[in-house]
Amino acid sequence: MTFADTVLLVVAGFLSGVVNAIAGGGTFLTFGAMTLTGLPPIVANATSSITQFPGYVTSSLAYAKEIRADWKEAALLGVLSLVGGLAGALLLLSLSNPSFRALVPWLLLAATAIFAAGPYLKPKTLSPEKPITPLGLAGQFVTSIYGGFFGAGMGIMTLAVLGLTKGGDYHRLNALKNFLAVVIAGMAIVVFASGNVVGWPQAAVMVPAAALGGYSGVWAARRVPQPVIRGLVVAVGLALTAYYFLTG
Repeated sequence: MTFADTVLLVVAGFLSGVVNAIAGGGTFLTFGAMTLTGLPPIVANATSSITQFPGYVTSSLAYAKEIRADWKEAALLGVLSLVGGLAGALLLLSLSNPSFRALVPWLLLAATAIFAAGPYLKPKTLSPEKPITPLGLAGQFVTSIYGGFFGAGMGIMTLAVLGLTKGGDYHRLNALKNFLAVVIAGMAIVVFASGNVVGWPQAAVMVPAAALGGYSGVWAARRVPQPVIRGLVVAVGLALTAYYFLTG
């Protein structure tokens, strides 16, 4: 890595932590920055999963009480997500970099659309709460495959599935979402590390920056309206999508 590459990765890591704390979407920044520094797209995608992982863990720990309250469904969904995350990560490793590169603009376009639609997909508090339906289990399995394969927008998809098929208090659904993100990303990281497709130097630079950004994001959340941050993330997603289409 050059000095300029290091600076870009630190800034992207920090900003990803900030936007994740406020509105989500940090994957756009980490993936984009790593590909711009010359990492192959599969390595950039795998390494991005690592940079996002600590945030998933801390969010889950903050929701530990809610997760324990739904431990039966958390366990069932966790098993499905573990298998789906494994399938998605293995699917990624089965592709060559040129093949995955051809998919990147379409994946970014889909993830940007999902992120932009996030406020409309956010589940409302439903009462009474009901057990998750078979359709919900199938939906989460598909979401976990996507999460293991690419990941951007995975949290929004999970919340939409849970909200539409299970209902209940938003914070309990968000707790399940964070727990499932840990499972999916953790499995993907194991597969990626075993497949030797992780840029460890880049991860070492970005993880501390993302952690600092996540802490700073709490400060920013009190001062910057969420729609502004969401708009900036959508703009970055569209810019990256255009870049990959035009340079493909």
